[in-house]
Amino acid sequence: MLQRPALFAVVFLAVCLSASYLLADDLAAEASHRDSVKHIDYFMRQAWSSKSIEPASRCSDREFVRRVYLDLIGRVPTVSEVDTFLADGRDEKRRELVDVLLASEDYVQHFADLFDALLMGRSDEGHYQRRVKHGWRSYLENVFRDNRPWDEVAREVLLARPSEQDQRGAVWFLYERNNQHQSIAEAVAPAFFGVRIECAQCHDHMSADEIKQAHYWGLVAFFNRSSNIDSKVGPRVAESAIGGFSEFANLTGASSPNLLSFLGSPTVAEPRPEKDEKQEDAETLYDPASIDDEPRVPKFSRREQFVEEVVRDHPLLARAMVNRLWAIMLGRGIVHPYDEMDSVHPPSHPELLGWLSADFVRSGYDIRSLIRSLALSEAYQLGSVRPDGVDDPASFAWYLERPLTAEQLARSIQLVARGSFQNDENLVKQFRQQLKDVLPDETVVGIDDALFLSNGRELDEFLNASAGEGHLFEALSKLDSNVDRVQLMFQSAFARDPSKEETTAVVAFMDQREGSVDAAMRQVLWSLVTSAEFQFNH
Repeated sequence: MLQRPALFAVVFLAVCLSASYLLADDLAAEASHRDSVKHIDYFMRQAWSSKSIEPASRCSDREFVRRVYLDLIGRVPTVSEVDTFLADGRDEKRRELVDVLLASEDYVQHFADLFDALLMGRSDEGHYQRRVKHGWRSYLENVFRDNRPWDEVAREVLLARPSEQDQRGAVWFLYERNNQHQSIAEAVAPAFFGVRIECAQCHDHMSADEIKQAHYWGLVAFFNRSSNIDSKVGPRVAESAIGGFSEFANLTGASSPNLLSFLGSPTVAEPRPEKDEKQEDAETLYDPASIDDEPRVPKFSRREQFVEEVVRDHPLLARAMVNRLWAIMLGRGIVHPYDEMDSVHPPSHPELLGWLSADFVRSGYDIRSLIRSLALSEAYQLGSVRPDGVDDPASFAWYLERPLTAEQLARSIQLVARGSFQNDENLVKQFRQQLKDVLPDETVVGIDDALFLSNGRELDEFLNASAGEGHLFEALSKLDSNVDRVQLMFQSAFARDPSKEETTAVVAFMDQREGSVDAAMRQVLWSLVTSAEFQFNH
């Protein structure tokens, strides 16, 4: 008889493999007329009702416009953009705004920022420059600009064998990891399947029984014939037709072969040489139809087997992307942490995750459509004040506040200080090197981060240099009173008017510095853009 942990792991994996399809079929007849937004709202209301939760009320238009600008295009709105939205009397103006933002180039850049950090991790500026030089950045931009299907993107990145010029940057995901095959496996699992397998290197996972040591070394084996080369057409990841056979030992010393195996997929069959058999490399082992100047392709390619036999139609591929996008838009995943989708971390709303994953597959892995549905859902449009008596953030009964990423913060400060979006790449670089978190498991403002914003030379220099034509300080200097100046600064930074108390306090501060108005305005603006209200989306 199975022990309880093992039984739970088996049930969990079975749900992962089948729920996306079975649940969708069950609901199709009952709710075929509903669109994705209505389905999300239905599942959330059912969950709230079952726990007797009264969610927060709907957020105001002012809250919504700032929130959706930050989440969809990575910056705060301008004063005129806020005013235009507030003056719009149409019932569907939130839907219209979401569509406009998703069609913008700012959306492309913001999500390229996010997915560069999520897929590649933060690094030094040299790595960022090489990602641009060798096409990784432009590849990501094209993914979101052209709304490429996520399953196709996953296969291109993991095969790393571009057939078109605009795919060449996809190679960099593997190439940057510089032949470190274990590092590649440990990056692939969370990036595309939403699971972490590091704990299974020396033994089966101690908590998540479904994750085996064989899965760790099997995933390594899919990539351990690969090696970086600098070809005539640029960086490439070549692949040998031989080698890569080894055994791994567990903590008891027992050894097993590294078969081509991964969680939730059958083992890929591959002939293994005898123990003392020496393999010989030969041209007959490679595809004679290989493209000129590209690395030769083995007739039996482990990477191709992985892409075709594991990645294609793997249920975790859709579930992981849905969960990640939910975390980006709603503050945490339906499974939390978003990249630990195992039996130890069950989903807070399993039916919703199953339906959304199936719908994502049915849509052709349409990223933009899913983001649009999330932005228009009732849960996304709730106020950020936690309702009385509701403590669990996994209920999504209120909008979860979260810190801006380095790119969001740097670009928003630029927009506020200079009146229009002018990408000061140096400021972005400085913020990116200091504020490294993207989708953190919990919000913790470190001392280093706080000191960077409060005492950092970079921000001070930027604000001091933001007194040119069209900049905020120029507009402020033309106003007749400190009351008007305070109002414009609050509108620019927070998309709201200052309260009576705020106006009184800040005007008094500025009145006391009548002989140095410019310095006073810079100090006030600095205090606004380094405040918690500015640094968080809410």
